[in-house]
Amino acid sequence: MTKIGIIIGSTRPGRNGEAVARWVHEVAAERTDAEFEIVDLLDYKLPVLDEAYPASLGNYTQPHTQAWAEKIASLDGFVVVTPEYNRSVPGALKNAIDFLYAEWNNKAVGFVSYGSVGGTRAVEHLRGIAGELQMADVRSQVALSLFTDFENFTTFTPAAVQRDTLVTTLDQVVAWSTALAPLRTAA
Repeated sequence: MTKIGIIIGSTRPGRNGEAVARWVHEVAAERTDAEFEIVDLLDYKLPVLDEAYPASLGNYTQPHTQAWAEKIASLDGFVVVTPEYNRSVPGALKNAIDFLYAEWNNKAVGFVSYGSVGGTRAVEHLRGIAGELQMADVRSQVALSLFTDFENFTTFTPAAVQRDTLVTTLDQVVAWSTALAPLRTAA
């Protein structure tokens, strides 16, 4: 069965990403076409990139990189839950992505973002990064506003319409992850 990782893209204390990822997982758990799991960057304790060789060579020497690579390799696609920091991607998320290369290839990715303008600018950057990593980014995106989908900017209370958008995003991620499977097995 197709396996989709829901990546929490922030490691910041007091982050909203954990609540958002739990919501994504709850909605995803109602499906029968894929398995979903939360992948929390905090669990991998990745330092600032400390591998001597480019990720494209796959010569990972650090135990934390090897553990991260094993997790990402075990998944067929991703939903990245990300805030927007300073009109871009959180440093911890970009760092985690940069540790690996082949483990991302030929997999689908969808985005659930949040911020003052729904995190859309972070996702635009992530779409370019996904292309470089040979990932298929899906069109549908959940863009959560800190003003309307959170109380006091901290308590997650998504508008009802957000669930419908999430379902569409999950539909696309599962479909593309399944469609790309022959490319992953041929590699």
